Amino acid sequence: MATPSRKTSTPSSLASKRALGGGGGEGGCESGRELKPVLRTYDVCEVSPGPHLNMIIGANGTGKSSIVCAICLGLAGKPAFMGRADKVGFFVKRGCSKGMVEIELFRNSGNLTITREIDVAKNQSSWFINKKSTTQKVVEEQVAALNIQVGNLCQFLPQDKVGEFAKLSKIELLEATEKSIGPPEMHRYHCELKNFREKEKQLEVFINRQLIFIEYENVRQEYEEVKLARDRVKEEVRKLKEGQIPMTRRIEEIEGQRHSLEARIKEKATDIKETSQKCKQKQDIIERKDKQIEELQQALIVKQNQEHDRQRRISNTRKMIEDLQNELKSAENCENLQPQIDAITNDLRRIQDEKASCEGEVFDKRAEKETLEKEKKSVGDNIVRFDNLMNQKEDKLRQRYRDTYDAVLWLRNNRDKFKQRVCEPIMLTINMKDNKNAKYIENHISSNDLRAFVFESQEDMEVFLKEIRDNKKLRVNAVIAPKSSYADKAPSRSLNDLRQYGFFSYLRELFDAPDPVMSFLCCHYHIHEVPVGTERTREKIERVIQETRLKQMYTAEEKYVVKTSFYSNKVISSNTSLKVAQFLTVTVDLEQRRHLEEQLKEINRKLQAVEAGLIALYERNKHLEHKDNELRQKKKELLERKTKKRQLEQKISSKLESLKLMEQDTCNLEEEERKASTRIKEINVQKAKLVTELTSFVKICTSLHIQKVDLILQNTTVISEKNKLESDYMAVSSQLRLTEQHFIELDESRQRLLQKCKELMKRARQVCNLGAEQTVPQEYQTQVPTIPNGHNSSPPMAFQDLPNTLDEIDALLTEERSRASCFTGLNPTVVEEYTKREEEIEQLTEELKIKKVELDKYRENISQVKERWLNPLKELVEKINEKFSNFFSSMQCAGEVDLHTENEEDYDKYGIRIRVKFRSSTQLHELTPHHQSGGERSVSTMLYLMALQELNRCPFRVVDEINQGMDPINERRVFEMVVNTACKENTSQYFFITPKLLQNLPYSEKMTVLFVYNGPHMLEPNRWNLKAFQRRRRRITFTQPQ
Repeated sequence: MATPSRKTSTPSSLASKRALGGGGGEGGCESGRELKPVLRTYDVCEVSPGPHLNMIIGANGTGKSSIVCAICLGLAGKPAFMGRADKVGFFVKRGCSKGMVEIELFRNSGNLTITREIDVAKNQSSWFINKKSTTQKVVEEQVAALNIQVGNLCQFLPQDKVGEFAKLSKIELLEATEKSIGPPEMHRYHCELKNFREKEKQLEVFINRQLIFIEYENVRQEYEEVKLARDRVKEEVRKLKEGQIPMTRRIEEIEGQRHSLEARIKEKATDIKETSQKCKQKQDIIERKDKQIEELQQALIVKQNQEHDRQRRISNTRKMIEDLQNELKSAENCENLQPQIDAITNDLRRIQDEKASCEGEVFDKRAEKETLEKEKKSVGDNIVRFDNLMNQKEDKLRQRYRDTYDAVLWLRNNRDKFKQRVCEPIMLTINMKDNKNAKYIENHISSNDLRAFVFESQEDMEVFLKEIRDNKKLRVNAVIAPKSSYADKAPSRSLNDLRQYGFFSYLRELFDAPDPVMSFLCCHYHIHEVPVGTERTREKIERVIQETRLKQMYTAEEKYVVKTSFYSNKVISSNTSLKVAQFLTVTVDLEQRRHLEEQLKEINRKLQAVEAGLIALYERNKHLEHKDNELRQKKKELLERKTKKRQLEQKISSKLESLKLMEQDTCNLEEEERKASTRIKEINVQKAKLVTELTSFVKICTSLHIQKVDLILQNTTVISEKNKLESDYMAVSSQLRLTEQHFIELDESRQRLLQKCKELMKRARQVCNLGAEQTVPQEYQTQVPTIPNGHNSSPPMAFQDLPNTLDEIDALLTEERSRASCFTGLNPTVVEEYTKREEEIEQLTEELKIKKVELDKYRENISQVKERWLNPLKELVEKINEKFSNFFSSMQCAGEVDLHTENEEDYDKYGIRIRVKFRSSTQLHELTPHHQSGGERSVSTMLYLMALQELNRCPFRVVDEINQGMDPINERRVFEMVVNTACKENTSQYFFITPKLLQNLPYSEKMTVLFVYNGPHMLEPNRWNLKAFQRRRRRITFTQPQ
């Protein structure tokens, strides 16, 4: 910025101007003189600019751009920066031999006055700082220290360079922006990054070339080692196969012996079987003989027992006859018993009357009981209706399943037709303890079973279905409850064991239901085994499935089913979302239900009283019945006494006849015993002969068994030897398989290494740009090339005198091995050459390590510098983009600025990309010299410079006739932005040169408008007195009439 100061004029041979600025920043342009001889504009000129926006206006040819040229040349700018001439002498007015430009710059430490005197003839300049002679380099350093860059189009844009701004590449625009508004170190960091990246690439190329050849040599050596190992393994395979031949022969011999022994063992087994069969036959015959003897003895015992029994019965019969005869003698005479019988008959008639009276009372009590039972049934039905949630559930049932509802009504009216309990549909009998759990039950039980009737008897179900389905044609479902109840069956796992997974109950504990319904659901739906969890269960579901092995489970909103695959034995789980409950969400009116229960208790009390009365009547009736039976028994005894003598005589006669028949049926036991003894002796003789024959066969069989055991022992010995040989053979075969597998692996590795050698050689030739017939360059065969730091390594001999292809190398190695096998000693030259090559490889490896360390250091430097450069640069570009986009938005257009690069590591390719859009129907396009019109390029350039204005570190900015080519609308908008931006506090000094302006433009008090007048009738500069003109103007204003 600048503060006003005075300057004396120069000799008449100089065309001069004076520039003056003001403000608070260091480096502002204060005063200066410049020459523009081409236009022959001035002899002497002094310009006094303001501290903010300086609007320099004048017609074409009056010398506006001469001020721009004077600023550029006076601040050590090159003539080429203006694009008008390449020699500084051309800027001196024609006819003059010398010219001078003097510029005064504001500094906090003291103003700086730079003077440049131009000699046209010599095309040279003399430089002065604060009237002291100096060099151009010192001037350039002083100017650069104030961050003045007259060669930067972002800071200094002459008229002839306006079009070139759009031609700037993204890279050039980034560099200009960094220099213009970036921190001083930003451009330096960028340059360091580019240098570091270039050195990094050089090191990478060097290391890659060396590593390729080293890798080739290492792979080739590895290939040779693998090939030798493969040959050794191949020899091992051959030896193992040869070692198996004797074992195979011995196994075959032993197998022949085993077959022979097994054949002999089979023969002996056949002989033993035949002999054993004969022994069994003889033994069977002996057993039959024993059985015959036993039968004879048993028959004799039977006859003896029969004779003894006949004698006992004869004795008993005689005794009975004697007793009957004595009883007949002692029997009373037949007296007159009729009065006693008549008295008993009268008593029986009285008892019958009492029994009839008692039965009448019982009938009355039963009628009262039936009435109470009907009342009890009515109240019970009401309670059942509440328990089954009938009021609302029946409506849902009627709306959804009309046939089932009609069947329920029929059942309630016909329960007396069934022998056992019949439960209404399950959805009516279930009563949920908590309505929010209804969704689990409805999702678990199928809809068909929810509307099914539950029976305890198959017969009852058939009666029901015949009436409902066959007669009434209603579609209903029916099920039978298990014969043994499952309702109270305990779960297989305690709920306490499952609480750690979030389970809080089993399905059975969520509702109440009649015992048959609960038993059916436990049996068929396993509701006592299915737990219900919470959201915490779903969060750890995988652990639950693995640890609990549950088949079914519920979480807060899902059902999980776990199955085990029949084929793979893998656990497969599936889950489904729970549907909203529809039928089981209704609750019971507990107060009314309690009232009904009290009413039921009163009826039960009355029923108990009636039952007690009935029991008393039953006891009375029982007592009368007992008395009636006693009287009837007495009457019966009296009647029997009248007929007893006749009965005794009949019995005596019958027994005498029986005694006579038993005495006639006699048996001779001695004769029977003699016959049985004779027959048993004959059978024992035959049995003794059979035992002798059996003993002979047993001896033969024992001998055959001994021979068989001996053969089995021999066979066992042979089998044991065979098993040992087979085990040894299997061990050798296993070792052979492992060795063959090792051989295959080594051969595959050899093939892979061979292919890798070929690929590495191909890559090495590609890196060295060699053809198929060209040899490896000398620098890679004998020495390492010079590297970037200037050091050379010693010449390694790793590839010298070696063939070019891997096949030729293999052939050479084979030849050398053949030669080596013929040597008894070792050639010292070979050892020396080997040692030398080993040292060369070590030296080359060490050199590569050094280069890798150097490369890592460069990369570390790049990382550090990149962080210090890229992050501030991104923030800077983002700020530029924000202001640039806002400027374009205010013009109803669109524009953006971004940091562009194709590869993040190519720091020399980073650039700033400007993209603009002037019509809503188009897309954003990059700013180029060809795509946009001249006016659009001018607007874009001006707005970009305005975006830099508030971020600028430079003390002043110069823009020369950039509004040329703009349409009036854009020119007015751009002018408003320039005024608003350049007239803010703490902004750079701004020079805006234009030959014309639109009417009614906005102006600011902080603007300085400089009008350039020039022509043949202008006053001489020494005659121009501005203060006199101002006094005259004020005098004219005061004397004008009001």
